[in-house]
Amino acid sequence: MSIIETHNLTKKFDKLVAVDKLNLSVNEGEIFGLLGPNGAGKTTTLSMLATLLPPTEGHATVNGFDVKKNSSEVRHCIGFVFQDPSSDDLLTGRENLYLHALMYGVDMKNINKRMDELLELVDLKDRQHERMKKYSGGMRRRLELARGLLHNPKVLFLDEPTLGLDPQTRQHLWTYIKKLSQEKKITIIITTHYMEEADMLCDRIAIIDHGKIAAMDTPEKLKSKLGGDVVRLKVEKPNLKALKSLKFVSSVKQTDGLLTMTVNDSGKHLQEILKKVGSVESVETRKPTLNDVFLHYTGSEIRDEGGEGGYMEHMMASRNR
Repeated sequence: MSIIETHNLTKKFDKLVAVDKLNLSVNEGEIFGLLGPNGAGKTTTLSMLATLLPPTEGHATVNGFDVKKNSSEVRHCIGFVFQDPSSDDLLTGRENLYLHALMYGVDMKNINKRMDELLELVDLKDRQHERMKKYSGGMRRRLELARGLLHNPKVLFLDEPTLGLDPQTRQHLWTYIKKLSQEKKITIIITTHYMEEADMLCDRIAIIDHGKIAAMDTPEKLKSKLGGDVVRLKVEKPNLKALKSLKFVSSVKQTDGLLTMTVNDSGKHLQEILKKVGSVESVETRKPTLNDVFLHYTGSEIRDEGGEGGYMEHMMASRNR
């Protein structure tokens, strides 16, 4: 059963088309990833689904509610964790949760029990009475997760949830996100440009570039669609014509003195490739990764940099138009 549906969802900022006729269907309880480089349209898509930005064209529904006509109902059934922390540094962790509960109209009879449950979930019960300014980056992200879950949302939007965190903290957050999906049956939409994160967490992935979907499927199926292993060669003057004539070589790309090929059964055919390609300095063979998938569909590397912009940039852009 689909909990999110979009039909030709489009967002334009003057002449810039940030999201271009996006069609998505996300199943209930699914972890769905939006993967792409900076400026691809990931955050803009989330902002429209969360009613923070009005679509220019097309329409979308979240939990059966239209994002244009039923914005209040949509907001009550979603949680949102932004790229940049938005909690109050002068308040304690528990006070931040309580303030959020007041804003969302959470039942005050059960609020203390609810906060205890969530603080336990994100391992912050022992630090709940400390001010936020003493929290590490990982602790802040975990509290933001707890805050986004406080009102029992059906859908949780996570915009670059591990951006800037160290690998150990990132692994811990992945554990929490998986736990939410499996135990709480929450539908999670996550934007990221970290390949490993998308591969580890997502049931399905949509690769977005220039506001359009380049490919969409499970991580494993996306990788298998490349049709073989990845072989990378450092060759000074490669014989490209000879390589492209080989039936077991499905693609050949040359960048910065390196040849990257997709080869069926590379172990069997590697020697033949080496004989035809020319003088080889180095050889690397491996199974396809999501980065290889992105290269295949878009022709450009996913950049490991900051996101396309937080909530305030989008809101300011919207207000100025």
